[in-house]
This record gives sequence, C-alpha cells and structure tokens, in this order.
Amino acid sequence: MPADFLWLIPLLPFTGFLINGTLGRRLPRPLVAAIALIPTALSAILWISLWFSMKAPGAPESIQSVASLFGNTSWIAISGFHVDFAFSVDHLTLIMLGVVTCVGFLIHLYSVGYMAHEEGYWRFFAYLNLFMFFMLVLVLAANFLLLFVGWEGVGLASYLLIGFYFKKDSAANAGKKAFVVNRIGDFGFLLAMFLLIAHFGSLDFTTIFTAVNQHPEWQGGFLTAIALLLVVGATGKSAQIPLYVWLPDAMEGPTPVSALIHAATMVTAGIYMVARSHAIFDRSPYALGVVAIIGAATALFAACIGMVQHDIKRVLAYSTVSQLGYMFLACGVGAYTAGVFHLLTHAFFKALLFLAAGSVIHALSGEQDMRKMGGLRKRIPVTFWTMTMGVFAIAGLPPLAGFFSKDEILFRAFVSPNPIGKLLWLVGLITAGMTSFYMFRLWFKTFFGAERFEEHHDSHGHDAHGHGGVHESPLVMTLPLMVLALLSIIGGWVGVPEALGGHDEIGAFLEPVLSSTGVTVTEVVSHGTEIGLAAISVLVALTGLFAAYVLYYKKPGTAATYAQRFPALYRLVENKFYIDELYQAVIITPLLMFTRIVLGIAIDGGVVGGSAAAATATTRGLGSLVRRVQSGNIRSYAGWLALGAAAVIAVMIFGYTH
Repeated sequence: MPADFLWLIPLLPFTGFLINGTLGRRLPRPLVAAIALIPTALSAILWISLWFSMKAPGAPESIQSVASLFGNTSWIAISGFHVDFAFSVDHLTLIMLGVVTCVGFLIHLYSVGYMAHEEGYWRFFAYLNLFMFFMLVLVLAANFLLLFVGWEGVGLASYLLIGFYFKKDSAANAGKKAFVVNRIGDFGFLLAMFLLIAHFGSLDFTTIFTAVNQHPEWQGGFLTAIALLLVVGATGKSAQIPLYVWLPDAMEGPTPVSALIHAATMVTAGIYMVARSHAIFDRSPYALGVVAIIGAATALFAACIGMVQHDIKRVLAYSTVSQLGYMFLACGVGAYTAGVFHLLTHAFFKALLFLAAGSVIHALSGEQDMRKMGGLRKRIPVTFWTMTMGVFAIAGLPPLAGFFSKDEILFRAFVSPNPIGKLLWLVGLITAGMTSFYMFRLWFKTFFGAERFEEHHDSHGHDAHGHGGVHESPLVMTLPLMVLALLSIIGGWVGVPEALGGHDEIGAFLEPVLSSTGVTVTEVVSHGTEIGLAAISVLVALTGLFAAYVLYYKKPGTAATYAQRFPALYRLVENKFYIDELYQAVIITPLLMFTRIVLGIAIDGGVVGGSAAAATATTRGLGSLVRRVQSGNIRSYAGWLALGAAAVIAVMIFGYTH
C-alpha cells in the first residue's frame, strides 16, 4: 500500500464517529451498526494489504508518510524546532495495527448483539470508533508528540466509554477516576518530552534514536531521567503500581468496552511506548531495573487480589493488571520482543475471556457474581468451550498461545544479566501458578457444580430473539468468540522457540526494530535448560489447576473453610489491601481539605473576595464624587463649567509654551 494512504487507516473509524456522533440519534440501529463496522473492517483490510506489501521480497523495513492535510508545511514550527504530522510503519507497528484493527473489529461485531437493547446505541458506537481512531493515531505516530495526541485521545474515549451509563454514580465516578489517574501519568510523559526537546531539539523517533545510537558514550544521566519520566506515563496508561487503581473500576462500562480497553487498545499503549523507546532504556540499567521491579511487583500483587474476587469481570480486570506486569517485567530485563509477543497473545485470549464473560452475563440477565452462577456449561455450550480455550491459554498450558509468550518472558528473566534476574523469574513463576489458580477458580465456579443462579434469571430472562431463561448468545456474539478461541490456540505458534522445535518467527520478524543489545541467550544456556524451565512452569500451572479443582469442584466448601480460618488475611486481600482507602486518606482527603480550607479562605475569601470588595469600594467612592457634579444646582453647574474652562485654557497655554 502506498505510504500516502497510511492516513486512511485511522481516518476511516473517525468517519464512523462523525456520522454516528452527529446523525446516529435519528438513524435505525442496523444502519448505526453498519456505519461503525464498515470503516473498522476497511481499516483491517488496509492493514492486511500493508502487511503483504511489507512482507514482499525487497520491501522496505519501514514506511513513513507525512499527512497531506498540512501540505509541505510542518505541523508545528517554532524557532528551528518543528514537528511533522507524520505516520510511520515498521514491523512493530504492523503487529500493533493488526491487534487494534482485527481484535477491535471483532469487539465491534460482538457489541452489535450485546448492546442491542441499550439506550444510547448510536452514542456507544460513536465512542468505540473514536477510541479506535485515537489508538490508531498512537500506533502510527512517527514522533512523540503525535503519539501523545493519540495517548490523550484514548484517555478521553475511555472516560466516555467507562462512564457510558452516566446515570449510575458508580459509572460516572469510575470514568472520572480513570481520567484523573491517567493525567498523573501523562504529566510525567509531558516532562519527558520537554527533556527530549532540550537535549535533542526534536521529538521525531528516527532523529532521537539515531542520535542515541551514534553516541555510545551516552549512559545514564539525562537518558535515565527521560526513561523514568516515560515510565511514569506508562504506569498510568498500562495500570502498573502505583497508578493501577483506575483499571478495576473501569468494569463499570459495558463489557465490550472492558474487552477493548484491556485487550486490544489502551492498556497496551504503555508497553508499546517503552518498547518503541528501547534505545533510550537500553542506556539506563537503573531505569530498566525500575521497570522490571514495577512489573514483577504488579504481576504478583494483582494476582493476589484476583484470587478472591467474586465479580467475574473484576477477576479478569486484576488478571489484566497482572499480565501487564508480565509485559513490564519482560521490557525491564531487555526482552522487548518477549513483551510484545505476550502483548499479542494476551490480546487474543483476554478479548476472548471478557467477551465470553459478557456472554455469561447476557445469559444471566446481567448477573456478574460468580457465587450466583454454576452449572452453565450445558446451558451455554459455545460460550463454555470458547472460554475454556481462553482459560487454558492464560494459564500457560501448552500448546496454547499463552504458554509460549509467558514462558519466553520467564526464560528471558532467568538468563538476563540483571542482578536480580533469578528473583524476577521466581516472582513470575509464582504469579503463573496464581494465575492458573484464579482462572480455573473462575472456570469451575461459573460452569461446573450446582446451578446457583436465581430463578428469575431462568424463568423471566429474554434475549433479543425472545428466548426465555438462560440461553446461548446470538451468532453475532458467538462468532467473535470462536475466532478469538482459534487465535488463542494457534496465536503463540509464531513464537515457538528453537528448543521446542520452532524458529521463533516473531523474534526474527521484530529483530530490525527491537534488536537486543544485551546478552545473546543461545550463548549463555543450553536448549536443555530452556526445556527444563518450560517444564517447571507447566508443572506450576497444573498445580494451580489442581488446587482450584479441589477447592471449587471436588470439595467446594473447602475454600470457605480456609477463609474462615484466616479471616483477617482474607478480608485484607478481598478488600484489595485497602489501597483505595489508603489513597483516600493520605492523598485525596488532604487535597480536598487544602482546596476547600486553605485555597477557599486565602484565595477565594482573601484575594478574590478582597479584590471584589476593593473594586466595589472604589466604584462607590468614585460614584459619590461624580454624583456631586450632577447636583441639579445651576450655580454648581456654572462653577464646574468655569473650572473646566480654566483647565482647558491651562492645557492650551501649557501646550503652546512647550
């Protein structure tokens, strides 16, 4: 595909947003859906065309295009500093574009059935298209500033989608929470861009990374400062400690929104940005260490919380936080390819899991509490089998997608030159076991055992087609599930390592963009060690499966017994370690007190109120003086007239003499 048409990929969803956003209220629902789906599908087709054009023999490794809406003029040009409204595509961009367009289209298609009877149908699809537009701008951006535009845009769209049910206080608050927390991270991103301008005089990726590569003596220093500020931005967008708190609350939005945010778009932006900026991070072992520690801590912490949640969507939300921690861990040990590989497979199985959870919720007329589910595998068989593929994939069991990407991260951590690499591997391994446990816990509680859902779900629930009771979702919802289930099975085969008989095709594909400057793994360890580490991780995953089987299927009352035996610990984890309450007490309440008392009294009551009072007094004083002129007394008027004439004569004489 010619470079001049790159701009069509994001423009098409934006067109859908404009049409539905302005005219959608007056259009029939099938037409609204078509307006949203067709541009998204066309973007996916353009990506496929771009993929084949760049894979052709002799094709360039990257394509760059300056958007034609500015002609030959730079987007911003100030005193020698200029930024182009430019898009670029390389092998990393190709993978991200595939995830956003293809998985995004499947989520759009699923939404047609899921949102069929919701109010604001046109508004929902307009927001989805807007989200796609900004995410595509983020991925295609050829410089940090345009990436930041997409970065902020997905923040805006997420606020609109999370708060879609704005009449619910919880949804409105969740949208505001996501918006505010992300602004904290974005402040760090802005500071990083200021430092980039100060040291490089540019925000263009090629200019900056070329300069870094040409100066091997640049180590640490300002590069560390830039990298750490970029990490602040990434922790907000990709929900890492300490800015992860917005993502679990994002469950207040419709389930397709959860799938879009968690799997295909927003939360992966931080991982993409770190991988894209790897030339900077490679020069700062300290910054890489911070990334690795944050990732490992987030992965373990979120997995702990996910083990005791009862809301099916919240289990998946904390799972997303944990899996993003895995990706951070990979980037922190310099295994950027492994991080992007897990980003790819995670998009498949996490989109599948969320959409399957939505199908369960749809079958139960809105119920999300797993304690009120059970025995659903025969009622909704397509949902059961597709979700089973997602559960086995995220648990890391071979030969599904999650096994290959997760094991690549653990392997790279184990053999990395990082002084705490073995500790990071151990944390990742423990997290893998916990992931397997809480996902099979979800699986057993939802689909096995006695039916625990309330009778009104079974006797009075009706879907769009008039089916009563617990029922399978329509084809428009199950078809995306089947496609994603297939991708969750085979999606990891592009990264089968040589030790297991593969060729690590994704590693070779990303080599031109994410070439490693660290230790070459094949020179450090044997294939036997790699196979042994993989066997250990599979054993740990099976242990998690067995524990969930015993506690929630074989002896279903055992888990409650353990919870009663350690009530304080259970309440601590169940209440998410009281982090939200801690933030409320330590940060939010003091800030509110400061704004209401200090600023309210000193600024509003003092400066603003005092200024208003002074202005009022001045106006009244001048008015009282002017009022004397208009007294109604003819002799007074004559006196003022004489005084004015004298003043005029004096001015004339003064001007003449000078």
